[in-house]
Amino acid sequence: MSGAAGNNTTTTESSGGRAGGSAIGALHGAYVHGRRVRVLASWLTRLLPRDASVLDVGCGDGLLASVVQRHRPDLRIVGIDVLVRERTHVPVQPFDGAQMPLPDGGVDVVMFVDVLHHTLDPMVLLREADRVARTHVVIKDHTADGFLARPTLRFMDRVGNARHGVALPYNYWTRAQWDAAFAELRWESEAMERALGLYPVPANWLFGRGLHFIGSFRVSEHPDKRAKAQAMVA
Repeated sequence: MSGAAGNNTTTTESSGGRAGGSAIGALHGAYVHGRRVRVLASWLTRLLPRDASVLDVGCGDGLLASVVQRHRPDLRIVGIDVLVRERTHVPVQPFDGAQMPLPDGGVDVVMFVDVLHHTLDPMVLLREADRVARTHVVIKDHTADGFLARPTLRFMDRVGNARHGVALPYNYWTRAQWDAAFAELRWESEAMERALGLYPVPANWLFGRGLHFIGSFRVSEHPDKRAKAQAMVA
């Protein structure tokens, strides 16, 4: 998610914090970012359903979405973000960080890639995804379980995002919290992967180790949402 603060995001990292991490952040951008995009695109290419319209929430410049679409031309991907950049790789609309600018059942799939832990309350956007998605929600995020999980995730977030002015509330959920949210929403898990291989060895031993997940969930069918979606198609 980009750095502008919305109704469900915190203020951005201070300029002093950004300056302090600039050198490490530059190294991260040079040696980690490209691999991350390739690996995540590979996972998303496998998980997204065929011939789907996809809303990428907090898409930034849309680079990841464009790589996925290059490998999956059957997909139609658009993005929303609280700050629309001057140049983007896919069409991007602005939104306030809380309410998605689409009708009920307005898209086949809603996708979150490392976005929800940047919000004050992930359930706000999860409920919006449940409203907007016709069939699936795909999520890549973190789990704060295990030895020194939270300090490790905070370090990763600061290095990867502080220099961009991204909101950093460090709001990481445990597996139990994620499971409770999915149960409340009545979503059915169709795929869940935790060994993503985002980093090369030996960095993956420290920064991988079960701190990440990517999952595909089938949303529950609400009669009112289904009727509105059918009316849109007609």
